[in-house]
Amino acid sequence: MQNILITGCSSGIGLQTALTLKENNYKVYASARKEEDVQMLKDLGFETFQIDVKNKEDISNAFETIIKNDIKLDAVFNNAGYGQPGAVEDLSVDTLKEQFDTNFFGLHEVTLQAMKIFRTQGFGKIIQHSSVLGIISLKYRGAYNASKYAIEGITDTLRQEVLGSNIFISTINTGPVTSKFRENALIKFNKNIQIEGSFFEEVYKKELKVRLESNDNNAPFNLPATSVANVVLKIMQTQKPKPRYYVTKATYILGFLKRILSTSLMDKLLNKI
Repeated sequence: MQNILITGCSSGIGLQTALTLKENNYKVYASARKEEDVQMLKDLGFETFQIDVKNKEDISNAFETIIKNDIKLDAVFNNAGYGQPGAVEDLSVDTLKEQFDTNFFGLHEVTLQAMKIFRTQGFGKIIQHSSVLGIISLKYRGAYNASKYAIEGITDTLRQEVLGSNIFISTINTGPVTSKFRENALIKFNKNIQIEGSFFEEVYKKELKVRLESNDNNAPFNLPATSVANVVLKIMQTQKPKPRYYVTKATYILGFLKRILSTSLMDKLLNKI
């Protein structure tokens, strides 16, 4: 039986992916940051770990347990992450570091430790959860854009460095997918962005906060979390998975336009989104 460690399984894409793989007879080690979410995963029948990807020891303990139990590790899905809204000029360095600690450095620590196992055993799959915002950038999402662009850069490099081995690196670029992403982003926005006195105060109050507080999941091209879970399942079922998978029409359309339009035209188009 193939096994996989998934980070960020408290809800949304992580949880749905864990459920989908479990239903298809994969052994899923589902992890979450909060104790109550770990208990929820246990109640669903998963073997679980409490992993804050910012904590190196959490990650090490998980991998050590997996190897002790199964002798091998087949795959890792680096899913943990969140979005920090706010205009670039309102992002403090500490806020940007906090975004990178989870989305990039946490992902990288999981990748480093998985790679040691994969090099030793001679095989493995790493699935990196990027975004359409790792391909194009949207205003008021600078911290998230930057973290996803960083994932793209380091993953593209790692993929070249494993060429010829039986280790495969796949990136998933998701567009709008139903999850608690907006809900969590609102918490970070309220915590880290000083609205009063900002050049963008009016925009924040009349547009950004309204969008973050909305429960409407009818964004153009929005898909359910199963759309990503099914891609991860496909990767697990494929002997030599592709290096990149797009999810949602938004990703395909914007990825295509990025290739054919000038930077100026692309900026004008994206500014209307």
